[in-house]
Amino acid sequence: MQESVMQRMWDSAHLSGGNAAYVEELYELYLHDPNAVPEEWRNYFQKLPSSTGAADVSHSTVRDHFVLLAKNQRRAQPVSAGAVSSEHEKKQVEVVRLIQAYRLRGHQAAQLDPLSLQQRPVPADLSINNYGLTDGDLDTVFRTGDLAIGKDQATLREIVEALQETYCRTIGAEFAHIVDSEQRNWFIQRFESVRGRPQFSAEIKSHLLERLTAAEGLEKYLGTKYPGTKRFGLEGGESLIPLLDELIQRSGSYGVKEVVIGMAHRGRLNVLVNTLGKNPRDLFDEFEGKKVEGLSSGDVKYHQGFSSNVMTPGGEIHLAMAFNPSHLEIVSPVVEGSVRARQDRRYDPVGDKVLPITIHGDAAFAGQGVVMETFQMSQTRAFKTGGTIRLVVNNQVGFTTSKQEDARSTEYATDVAKMIQAPIFHVNADDPEAVLFVSQLAVDYRMQFKRDIVIDLVCYRRRGHNEADEPSGTQPLMYQKIAKQRTTREHYADALISAGVLSSEEVQARVDEYRQALDNGLHVVKSLVKEPNPELFVDWRPYLGHAWTARHDTSFDLKTLQELANKLLQVPEGFVVQRQVSKILEDRTKMAAGAMPINWGFAETMAYATLLFEGHPVRITGQDVGRGTFSHRHAALHNQKDGSTFIPLQHLYQEQPNFTLYDSFLSEEAVLAFEYGYATTTPNALVVWEAQFGDFANGAQVVIDQFISSGEAKWGRLCGLTMLLPHGYEGQGPEHSSARLERYLQLCAEHNIQVCVPSTPAQVYHMLRRQAIRPLRKPLVALTPKSLLRHKLAISTLEELTQGSFQTVLPEIDPIDAAKVERVVLCSGKVYYDLLEKRRNEGREDIAIIRIEQLYPFPEDDLAEVLAPYQNLKHIVWCQEEPMNQGAWYCSQHHMRRVATAHNKDLFLQYAGREASAAPAVGYASMHAEQQEKLLQDAFTV
Repeated sequence: MQESVMQRMWDSAHLSGGNAAYVEELYELYLHDPNAVPEEWRNYFQKLPSSTGAADVSHSTVRDHFVLLAKNQRRAQPVSAGAVSSEHEKKQVEVVRLIQAYRLRGHQAAQLDPLSLQQRPVPADLSINNYGLTDGDLDTVFRTGDLAIGKDQATLREIVEALQETYCRTIGAEFAHIVDSEQRNWFIQRFESVRGRPQFSAEIKSHLLERLTAAEGLEKYLGTKYPGTKRFGLEGGESLIPLLDELIQRSGSYGVKEVVIGMAHRGRLNVLVNTLGKNPRDLFDEFEGKKVEGLSSGDVKYHQGFSSNVMTPGGEIHLAMAFNPSHLEIVSPVVEGSVRARQDRRYDPVGDKVLPITIHGDAAFAGQGVVMETFQMSQTRAFKTGGTIRLVVNNQVGFTTSKQEDARSTEYATDVAKMIQAPIFHVNADDPEAVLFVSQLAVDYRMQFKRDIVIDLVCYRRRGHNEADEPSGTQPLMYQKIAKQRTTREHYADALISAGVLSSEEVQARVDEYRQALDNGLHVVKSLVKEPNPELFVDWRPYLGHAWTARHDTSFDLKTLQELANKLLQVPEGFVVQRQVSKILEDRTKMAAGAMPINWGFAETMAYATLLFEGHPVRITGQDVGRGTFSHRHAALHNQKDGSTFIPLQHLYQEQPNFTLYDSFLSEEAVLAFEYGYATTTPNALVVWEAQFGDFANGAQVVIDQFISSGEAKWGRLCGLTMLLPHGYEGQGPEHSSARLERYLQLCAEHNIQVCVPSTPAQVYHMLRRQAIRPLRKPLVALTPKSLLRHKLAISTLEELTQGSFQTVLPEIDPIDAAKVERVVLCSGKVYYDLLEKRRNEGREDIAIIRIEQLYPFPEDDLAEVLAPYQNLKHIVWCQEEPMNQGAWYCSQHHMRRVATAHNKDLFLQYAGREASAAPAVGYASMHAEQQEKLLQDAFTV
């Protein structure tokens, strides 16, 4: 924004005298009638925090006076029903009830549908007759109470007209369900004071038309140049483009530095070109099928992400459009995770600097459970981002489902947002000025209250689900209407011409200018910054171009490790630790001194401590990560006296990197998606999600399939996310045994992810350190143990932690003569210790047991090296606890067989494990024990 009279006055040191008086008079006038003050002053006053307890801002002397003025403007409160004594006073009470009814139900009488197909009866609550009032009362004067129409008294006729203009035109406002009175009163003041329709300048109206021209122009251009090609166009919902433009520009005026946008395919190409400034020529190349270099698979054009910088009144903003698969709503928690990472990087705990915007379809918003999960996380400590502006492009039909009784069980597609008391504004997309107003409300509300807000952009879909569909086959009446419907741009252009804002020639010139820009392949976003400020986004260059390497030096100085371990054992004075936890800390003291073997919990904790010492932030979430589901971690200590919490890893040394640890709410899909988004935005951090049981990752399969395993191949998105999945057969039944290892292995190709099954404390220590220290950024799927956490043989030494690195294959540990070995048993995970104990109990020296600790990328060379000493082999066996159709057998046997035949062409890889099964495990302890004994015996005899 150019320097204005307002800004020069604020910047002046002379805020006393005439300037202050002038400002105060303007503000008092604004309180009576916002439309009566110049637009730049109205925008300033609208951004002031409310006078009911909001934080102070600059210019405090004038603000204090503003607060006093606001208090003087408070309306008289209605008398209680018990105090009335006259007929007029009784009617006065009914007038107050009428006002409240419009605030509650006026949206049900609003004109929201551009097609006018919604025929909703006007609620009886909105009729004066419902309150014992008649036409004879219309000219009677009543107190207006807190009705913000600029005067304390008005006739009933004026009151009803004001209510209808405010609540029953092209905006349907839902905020009465909000419990917090400050937020409700804020909306009442903002909405009623302008009767739901502020006056905009000719310059603003002209800009609105320009944005609509761009939105419509791109769709028409693509429809002409690439007829019948899928693009999931925005036709019918073009108001989304000016809506987004205002959200970005207005948020910039608040000092926002980054905006992250997530959306599905509808209108995505239009947003990429007309909002983010993607070069139209690049889009045309995608329509023509040109391959993007560096991507093994790539993705369709309407799934692509993009980033750019644009200029706003508050300075340069970085925009990022998240990549998204066809699973429509899954991008929402990914965006939230990316935003939280950016806020953490900027030390922005309340969300002043980074804003999330998510764009949804009405059918998906109402139908997909991850929407509810994402709402539920919005105010939690682990996942809050200071509020999200959520836009629903409501074209009133899913693929072919249009009837409300089939599409949902709620009145509106947005009703799910009421679960967190989010305000909802339904707006007719054919009224661009109404759309502009609610976008301003949305930004102001989010920036002041730091909560979610929803805009339901009620529009229509001019084509079918895609441009190859014929929609009239399933929606004949709707598409008969749409065929005759003039576009939003045409409606608004006619209105501006009629009002003398623009001439018809000027309107046509804008159309021609945009078309010419597309013909020339030029950028069409005028606010686009051609040389963006690199400080506004993350530098991924140190993590690019690295080839796969299995080994990486993760050694650490012994003395420093012991110092860190002892630091972790220091609790605040007076902090009372629970008895069993106290015993764990005592044991860790001994482990740090080398007086006791190291267990899993100590080794894992020291991996985090050493990474923090080396400058790597660590973030861990999951349903029980503080304690650990199986009570091994105890990274968060709880005071038995007052319930307070102490996290030692946050107190290692001054100015250490963040150690973030949160027990999450009971979600897998949204939380894992959030952590994926966080990890793709914070390359230097170790980001860990732990499932309560590995089986429960099933609920997040969409995230695993469409982001974690394939994000790099499709979009070039690097990600170092770590998933810890407790896995192991202890007779706990089908849902508490298997992390479904086979599913991850089936997804493995092109070195896309790592699948590890560490079996010792030292291995998990080095595995976690490798994940952060090595510059390669690949997702890590780690199958972690349950019973092994305290197994007498699953131990390590201090030296094994401080020296060496993660071993993809662990050799035989007993002093067995290699020449005597005739059978090698290959295995992973917990079954190793069962095999080891059986071999020792039977005194077998002809069997060697080799652990494969990394199943993908499969370490064929390392396995061959470990296998080499055994030159007299007759049998080689793969042993697993999982059923034959699960686990690693089917996905990994070809790797093992290749190594075996290279070692000895006569070796044939054999299987020892459970029979194929439809369920992951049996639910009967006796049957489990019988199966376990058999597979161990088979490993030694098959």
